[in-house]
Amino acid sequence: MNRKTNIILAIAFGIIFSSFIFCSEKSPLYSDDASSLLNVDTYPMWSPDGSKIAFLSNRDGNYEIYFMNSDGSNQTNLTNNSDWDCTPSWSPDGSKIVFSSGTGGNYEICVINSDGSNQTNLTNNSAWEGSPSWSPDGSKIVFGSGRDGNDEIYVMDYNGSNQTNLTNNSALDFLPSWSPNGLKIAFISERDGNTEIYVMNSDGSNQTNLTNDSGWDFLPSWSPDDSKITFISERDVNTEIYVVNSDGSNQTNLTNNSAWDNTPSWSPDGSKIVFCSSRDGNDEIYVMDSDGSNQTNLTNNSAWDGTPLWSPDGSKIAFLSDRDGNYEIYVMNSNGSNQIRLTFN
Repeated sequence: MNRKTNIILAIAFGIIFSSFIFCSEKSPLYSDDASSLLNVDTYPMWSPDGSKIAFLSNRDGNYEIYFMNSDGSNQTNLTNNSDWDCTPSWSPDGSKIVFSSGTGGNYEICVINSDGSNQTNLTNNSAWEGSPSWSPDGSKIVFGSGRDGNDEIYVMDYNGSNQTNLTNNSALDFLPSWSPNGLKIAFISERDGNTEIYVMNSDGSNQTNLTNDSGWDFLPSWSPDDSKITFISERDVNTEIYVVNSDGSNQTNLTNNSAWDNTPSWSPDGSKIVFCSSRDGNDEIYVMDSDGSNQTNLTNNSAWDGTPLWSPDGSKIAFLSDRDGNYEIYVMNSNGSNQIRLTFN
């Protein structure tokens, strides 16, 4: 199986490795064999108020949704079942977490209170369902589904009612992402023969190809003011971080070097972008201004560091590192200082 196919299938079927396989081919997490990934805490997701972090862990023998305080204390298994649970997403008010679960033999969308109570299936069919994401107002959840024989983007009310196919075509459509104002949804589509970044209105209308080139474009991320979308692209042979206006204009290569640059995350004020780069011979966390200037190595060590994510107030960055021998969640100040290990799996 080649690298591109492995990544597409992982996300399309809601497999947990969609959270970190975007890193370079040198990454210790890149593998065609899921069983080779052992002792992993990954996929850190800040709560809306920044006081907690949800994450995935296999410390109990299978992947479960955990949460902890932002200082690493009170690590708690929320899902606690024998099947894999993955891709957690906080509700905007922080009271619930939606996720994909393998309970029952196929992946379904489930929701759970943030204290671990009242786990409920929102979808219930024989197809896979994955990559759920709350709308900014908390009223809807967008997700991927294979119920129509191919991967489509669906939306439903927060309680699971009114499940509606938004994309409705024969190609692969997956990895939906709400705009911060909730009016649009970015996603990835193969309807033009290669993976492109598309955007549509939240009701599924006006589906538009933003990237429209022969390269492979992936992993869209909205700027906080809805005006731009970062993405990774292989149009330059290696993966680079690009930005495009939300109307598709002004596509710009921000990183522009021969290394692998990927997994961009906007700072909450939109002034900076944190990302992973292999330009120093191993994967490090870098930060740059939103126009691509002032690219700076924050982690600067010989270990693998990846998948950075800003805290809601912009003061800290959570990331994954194997510097202590296995894959753990770390946090640091936004300038790279005070790097602290939070998990001990």
